[in-house]
Amino acid sequence: MPNTLQPFLTDKAYLQVLALLQDDNLSVKVKKERKTRHGDYKQLPDGTHQITVNSNLNVYRFLITLIHEIAHFEAYKSYGRFIKPHGKEWKYTFQRLMLPFLNPDIFPNNLLPLLAKHFKNPKASSDTDIALALALKQFDEPNNKTYVFQIPVGASFKLYNGKVFKKGQTRTKRIECVEIRSGKLYLFNPNAEVELIED
Repeated sequence: MPNTLQPFLTDKAYLQVLALLQDDNLSVKVKKERKTRHGDYKQLPDGTHQITVNSNLNVYRFLITLIHEIAHFEAYKSYGRFIKPHGKEWKYTFQRLMLPFLNPDIFPNNLLPLLAKHFKNPKASSDTDIALALALKQFDEPNNKTYVFQIPVGASFKLYNGKVFKKGQTRTKRIECVEIRSGKLYLFNPNAEVELIED
């Protein structure tokens, strides 16, 4: 199983990751892109544990996602199954597992201060950290997507599922957007990747 991860990680990160994956009850699978998540963790009916990570992530986002999911497994082992998915036990575990990777041998220098800040209190998704998400995006393959917060108010954009929205005002943490067809108001994460519709 570990060999399947090598193409998705830098050499130095791969060697460190191998040490974390020595548990016989844990398997990691690389999946095709899923629009709603970068990865996930679950306990299977036979009692083993499985992590999946999307194959389309750049090497730095892949590593962060993989360690995020390994932290779920380690927190489960250490604290039991009744903890909150992204509660203090998971946060502590994620911080502890990620710390050895936060150095210039693994991450580019421009990412390290952003990662250090993020891991003071890691969130359920690194995408909610606008500065970090933007910095990680520069390592992605070029695409025609942009973030909702970069779109002008009143402009229209399209989601992967074809739904079209018009951007409205920004609340404290979310952006109001109206679906054109239904007229319903939705609140978007500023870092949601969408396709701008040119007039």
